[in-house]
Amino acid sequence: MQKLITLLTVCSLTLAASVQAKEQTNPAEAKKPQKQKSVQKQQVAPRQNPAANMRGPKVHAEHKAPVIQSNAKVHTDHNAAVPKQNLRRMTPVQPNTPANVQSNKVQKHKEQLQTNQQQQQVQANNQLPAVQKNKLNKQTIQKIQAQHRNFHAQRNSSVASAQFNQNYQINGAQNWSGNKYQVFRSYRPQWHDQGWWRSHHRRLSLFGGGWYFWDGGYWYPAWGYDNSASYYPYDGPIYSGPNARPADQVVADVQAALQEQGYYKGEVDGLLGPLTREALAEYQQANGLYATQTIDQPTLSSLGLG
Repeated sequence: MQKLITLLTVCSLTLAASVQAKEQTNPAEAKKPQKQKSVQKQQVAPRQNPAANMRGPKVHAEHKAPVIQSNAKVHTDHNAAVPKQNLRRMTPVQPNTPANVQSNKVQKHKEQLQTNQQQQQVQANNQLPAVQKNKLNKQTIQKIQAQHRNFHAQRNSSVASAQFNQNYQINGAQNWSGNKYQVFRSYRPQWHDQGWWRSHHRRLSLFGGGWYFWDGGYWYPAWGYDNSASYYPYDGPIYSGPNARPADQVVADVQAALQEQGYYKGEVDGLLGPLTREALAEYQQANGLYATQTIDQPTLSSLGLG
């Protein structure tokens, strides 16, 4: 019995040793069937669905890949082209356009205003009455002054008197530059009694219902000198020249001269009322003077009366 067991054991060991030796001598042959099976599976799979095999890979390779590449190209071209083209056009325009446009508009507006003013001045000079273009000759001026040498103005109920206001300022006088207009810029009405006026001014006269004092070529209202005679159609200086010609006579001369040239349509009354001031403003504008609406030194000289 022991011999039988020993024999079987030897046979088993011999068989195991032979199998192990066989596997070691042919390891490639043992793995070869597995590769063939995997290859067969890969080859068999396409044969079972030929349509999918033809469309799937070809569509993905030929269409999807090119589309992705074209999109990437377009995106790249867009990013590359826009900054170069648009930045060249828009960078200098966007930040500077509003300021440039605004400054250009302001400059054009100023130039237009200057042009309009020049045109208006030229037009006004060209539209003067025929008499104004020739102005008044010396004989006419002497005749006018001779007519009013003994002229005395009378109070006119149709022309209202100004009322005393210590804060009164001549309208627009601050815009009249030059030493010849300084008296109008600095004028403020003064109220004093007769004693004060007589002690401060040597020449005081009654013209057309109001008392005036003379100072440096101008007649001024002497407010408070006589409350019963305080009629002032115009509250402000009236230029008469260095010889202190009476204020009502100066006003009458100016009215007659403006009549001769077609500016004044009213009566020669020696009062510096609204109609006379309107005629003065029209004459002054036509001759390039400040429209003071009163008798100032440049206006009296322009008329040939001072």
